[in-house]
Order: sequence, then C-alpha cells, then structure tokens
Amino acid sequence: MPVNHLEQLVCEWYELDGYFLRRNVLVGKRPNGGYECELDVVAFHPAKKRVVQIEPSGDADSWATRESRFEKKFAAGRRHIPSLFPGLDLPDTIEQIALLTLASKRTRDTIGGGKIVLVSEFVREIREALRARRFVSNAIGENMPLLRMIQMMNEYE
Repeated sequence: MPVNHLEQLVCEWYELDGYFLRRNVLVGKRPNGGYECELDVVAFHPAKKRVVQIEPSGDADSWATRESRFEKKFAAGRRHIPSLFPGLDLPDTIEQIALLTLASKRTRDTIGGGKIVLVSEFVREIREALRARRFVSNAIGENMPLLRMIQMMNEYE
C-alpha cells in the first residue's frame, strides 16, 4: 500500500505522544455509493481530552481552491469525528489543522475554519522535542521509521 510520507510522519508523532489514531477514514457514506470525503488523520488523546484532525497537503493550489477543499474536509470532520471513537468520551471541541508544505503565513493563519501549520514549523517542533532524546540510549522504536531517522539525524549531525 502506498504511504504518504507526511501523513506517516504526523501519525508517528501523535502516536509517540500517546494519541489513538484513525487514518484515511472515509466519512459520509452516500446512498448511491461513495463517500462525502476522506479525513486524513484524526488523533484522540484520552488523558488530555484532545481531538485533532490533521489534513496534510503538498499541493500548490490557489488559496481559493484550498479554502474550498479544507472547508469541506473540516466541516465533514466536525460532523463525523464524534462517531469515530465509539464508547470514548470525546471533548466537544475538535482542533483542526491544515499542514501545508507549499505555503506562507504572511497573509493568513487559518484556512477553511482550521489552523494553518507549515511543514517547516512541524518538523522544527519534532526536531526540537527529540533533541534531548539520545538515540544510543533511548531510540525510538522501529515501528516509527521517520521519527527514528529524525532522531538519528539529531544525534549525528
């Protein structure tokens, strides 16, 4: 199965922090087939009582096109996420993040009702958090290869 490296990095990072994840969830089943949309990553942390929807994107679309796409995804998230973790007590508020590779926050910091986070910011946050975690004595598990590689890069740069 093909893997989107940005979605994979998001999943590894949130899982390392104790979140339960749902990935590439089709929501809004249509009566004549198909679905309303796909939610890329939904993360729930029971102790922190936090739900986060993360929609990574490497597109170079116009802001208008992005606005429309993220508005649709985030609206679908607000409608459908409460049913993705049955039996668990979810908070009322869902944090929604558009994780953008090709963008700037010079003129805006939100899109489609969600917060814009640049990939450069996200990777910087990960690198800083992992800097104190020594690879030789506290290596990240092999099930998280992208975070493990970042940890190794921190250790040996």
